[in-house]
Amino acid sequence: MLQLSLPFLVSPQAKRPVIRSDFIHEKRPLNLHCLQLPPSLFISNSQQHPYPTLPFPSPATQSVAAIVFGDGSESRLYPLTKRRSEGAIPIAANYRLIDAVVSNCINSNINRIYALTQFNSTCLNSHLSRAYSGIEGLGHEAYVQVIAAYQGGDDKGWFQGNADAVRRCLWLLEEYPVSEFLVLPGNHLYRMDYQKLINAHRKSKADITIAVSSASRNHDPGFGFLQVNSKNQVLEFRLRLEEKPIDFVSVKSSTNFSDIAPNGFPSMGIYLINRQTIKGLLEEHFPTANDFRSEVIPGAISKGMKVQAYVFGGYWEDMKSIEAFYQANMQSTKNANLGYNSFHNIESPLYTLPRRLPPTLITDAVITDSVIGGGCIINRCKIKGAVIGMGAKIGEGVIIEDSVIIGSDVYIRGDFQRSGMDIPVGIGKETQIRNAIIDKNARIGKSVMIINKDHVQEGDREADGYVIRGGIVVVTRDAVIPDGSVL
Repeated sequence: MLQLSLPFLVSPQAKRPVIRSDFIHEKRPLNLHCLQLPPSLFISNSQQHPYPTLPFPSPATQSVAAIVFGDGSESRLYPLTKRRSEGAIPIAANYRLIDAVVSNCINSNINRIYALTQFNSTCLNSHLSRAYSGIEGLGHEAYVQVIAAYQGGDDKGWFQGNADAVRRCLWLLEEYPVSEFLVLPGNHLYRMDYQKLINAHRKSKADITIAVSSASRNHDPGFGFLQVNSKNQVLEFRLRLEEKPIDFVSVKSSTNFSDIAPNGFPSMGIYLINRQTIKGLLEEHFPTANDFRSEVIPGAISKGMKVQAYVFGGYWEDMKSIEAFYQANMQSTKNANLGYNSFHNIESPLYTLPRRLPPTLITDAVITDSVIGGGCIINRCKIKGAVIGMGAKIGEGVIIEDSVIIGSDVYIRGDFQRSGMDIPVGIGKETQIRNAIIDKNARIGKSVMIINKDHVQEGDREADGYVIRGGIVVVTRDAVIPDGSVL
């Protein structure tokens, strides 16, 4: 039986709330268990072999292994990443960002998934280990293995970048006879069948295939911009250096092509690389390179390796800003075929950690166009176009519009008695919230106005419990907003 954790989707078109509940996916039966097993079973120090290394004990047969990166040293989603990595940020009430990428792998029958983590990774490591500890129905080899950063031996420092991380973990990644490695950012939101990418890669006999977006031609090319010909062969790679906005890395392939009529596409930061190619690039050609985007990929192109582009035409959001994260959440409240629609997609479902939460309790509330997570207590209030995360507590007379309430993981009564604070976790009575993001376990007092009344676009009031990014008020995790405050 397939266990999914789906939020409630409330639609005003229905006479009663439309609740999308758990379902069975007939095509790929899967069971995501929440097993209380020792963390050492799933989280390994990449310096030594964990014991046991795998939750499934048979020889490998899968030909592609995915390498997922769930974090980075610098984040564009701060303060949501103050205590968690980007991949661990909650989205659409019940999920975390990294669930989208792991689900793509599962739905594409990629059974061997390695998650390389380092910065603010405690929450991410716990989520991955608990959510994907037992993946049944995909064969006895299926697993997600978390590989934490390490220091030791000849490696005195932490991972210096994604390429450095892969290089230092090759001893583990090469344990099984896979033919290609699929390198994936873990904080992007999109739905892709990776088998199509793999088939295109093998058909073209490429050394490296880079996924590019045809739907984001005006997108800020944070992963570089590719010039390709009619056969999708990469002619040129151009990358803006973030630390030097006016400087660019630009390389052209040394291969002579008969067809040089270029088309331009932004890279998605997704790379399918042959096993021997990635080993040669990281250990022989560029043994000191730290980053795939700015060093390894341009280097491979300049050396004349066969680098192909795979054109992806679907929705893709790389979460480049707080505004992008906010809009992705808002789109999850729409029961329509726009944006990322896998939150409610039966054919390509989104998996996550099953929770043991009580049903959401709604008392005389008016809720329209909203997504409600499990375990909430919602009293007499009005909610419109909002995402209400798990365990949220909303008081009487509250008005919430076009906002994201990430929720909480504590109960009001017990938490109130332990803390001795006057303001419990949740949203206090008569509070109004509009165009805002309220992070986990925030304490919002009574009669608070979080409406950005002065229409400020950017503001740093973190000491007071909030910041403003792109006109969106972000109340930080564990913040306390006193009664009667106006933000």
